[in-house]
Amino acid sequence: MGRVLVVGSINADLVVVTDRLPAAGETTTGGTFAQHGGGKGANQAVAAARLGAEVTMVGAVGDDDLGGAAIRALRDEGIDVEHIAVLDQPTGVALIVVDAAGENQIAVASGANAEMFLGEDFHLDGEGVMLLGHEVSAEVVERAGRAAAEAGWPVVLNPAPAREIADLPALFVMTPNATEAAELSGEDDPERAARVLSERTGAAVLITLGADGALLLEPSGEPTRLPATRVEVVDTTGAGDTVNGALAAELANGASLTDAARFALAAAAISTTKPGARGGMPRRDEVPAP
Repeated sequence: MGRVLVVGSINADLVVVTDRLPAAGETTTGGTFAQHGGGKGANQAVAAARLGAEVTMVGAVGDDDLGGAAIRALRDEGIDVEHIAVLDQPTGVALIVVDAAGENQIAVASGANAEMFLGEDFHLDGEGVMLLGHEVSAEVVERAGRAAAEAGWPVVLNPAPAREIADLPALFVMTPNATEAAELSGEDDPERAARVLSERTGAAVLITLGADGALLLEPSGEPTRLPATRVEVVDTTGAGDTVNGALAAELANGASLTDAARFALAAAAISTTKPGARGGMPRRDEVPAP
């Protein structure tokens, strides 16, 4: 399997499972609580590692109990954690509410993620795929992107949350969900949104559509609808992160973008069958071939 380097966020997820999501100003009771490792970057690293990739995590945590637990959890997954900085800031925290249908609401306090930085000496060697996300600063994304371009590594960008997309010369594919794609492009229709984003960046676009699968558009090509695998959903919290981690792992293993995307959607479907962002992330032998 190939190498994947993830530059992104590391959080502690504090999760309440309840019958239904609260409305604005409403309190719901009777839920159950659990704490999990989280952060889109760390989750994506776990997804890629479980699928066999050689994964390095670049991120930041606080000098606190949550940060120590986050690093140990990643190390236990076989991920290289030597490039995770420990800062004089609280570890990032995500407050997550999940309802009986598996839908969720999430609020994040970025903590150390917002203070993460990459020095000018940050560089890559060998071959691999870089996975970037927007839960760290634009400066970090841009510096990491320059390093990827210098090393000839393709970049997978998960633009979540949606914000202005940095100029990334090595950008190969971006992976917004439907809401992010609409916000970034100004187009509600996924096909039009994909075209706008592909023309703007010169990259392929994979828009995830939840239970409707995904839409893939490669530059100068025609959009392709990729179906979702039907499963009994328990918790959708980590599905998008599983798509990104699995996509990067498959690309690093030499798969075509279409095959990698199909595999990633199958892995993401499996991830929704257990609670927690990482609880259902599958091993390679659990994912059917695309």
